[in-house]
Amino acid sequence: MTGIALDDALWKDVEPGTEALVDQWLVKEGERVTAGQPVVRVVLVKATLEVPAPAAGVIEKIHVPAEQTFARGASLATLRTG
Repeated sequence: MTGIALDDALWKDVEPGTEALVDQWLVKEGERVTAGQPVVRVVLVKATLEVPAPAAGVIEKIHVPAEQTFARGASLATLRTG
């Protein structure tokens, strides 16, 4: 299993303590995804970004629902690979 998170490089110019917002999940729990497929749309400062699946697999659990904020390093979902 692997986590789905916002890439650390996207946080590099963001002030410490700033949170991002899950705008919309593009997939549901139990849904199969392919590597690179956008799975969630997040808002970080003034940019809206689509976060891709890091690998092919099944979305096991969504940890941060839509309309909730999260901090740097947070796992947004668990992806079951294989």
